[in-house]
Amino acid sequence: MRALLSRDLRLAIRAGGGFGLGLAFFLIVVTLVPFGVGPQGEVLARIASGILWLGALLACLLSLDRIFALDFEDGSLDLLATAPIPMEAVVTIKALAHWITTGLPLVLAAPLFAVLLHLPAPAYLWLEISLLLGTPALSVLGTFGAALTVGLKRGGLLLSLLVLPLYVPTLIFGAELVRRGAEGLATQVPLAMLAGITAATVALVPFASAAAIRVNLR
Repeated sequence: MRALLSRDLRLAIRAGGGFGLGLAFFLIVVTLVPFGVGPQGEVLARIASGILWLGALLACLLSLDRIFALDFEDGSLDLLATAPIPMEAVVTIKALAHWITTGLPLVLAAPLFAVLLHLPAPAYLWLEISLLLGTPALSVLGTFGAALTVGLKRGGLLLSLLVLPLYVPTLIFGAELVRRGAEGLATQVPLAMLAGITAATVALVPFASAAAIRVNLR
């Protein structure tokens, strides 16, 4: 399992789907927003939570098509399917590798990017908590879309169409948690909902992803 995780981390970085691409896209989104809505600090502070979460979501979406594509092309996925390791465990390792190379850097860089959007000071802690709780769900859900489209040529657009609706609940409660934290409101409900979504996703989605891979490899 450790060898598989180490291999996936190296492949993710070498194939151009590592943390640099996601961070660059995240920075571009955050930088361009003031040009579109104006430089007024009050306006930016009001929409900062939504923009930061949307940028993180889209940054995670960029490298989803590479989760299984490289293994499918070189035949490694067939070997993994016949290995003694359960396919559900393989999917979980793939999701963990994606989160480490994409989601975790976004979590660490988000406070720096939030300065550009004038995010209120009380919201910084909640921004970190929301991304730390929510981005694993994005990676795990991404493996499901990647499993459904593995082997398809130019399946990136189809992957986006399949995954984006599944991302909406995480986006809603993640942004709401940051907004409530910024305004000093109660955060228990969005926090519990976000944690529940992530827990349910991590517990259930790998089985669906593994089943989709088995179907595509037949």
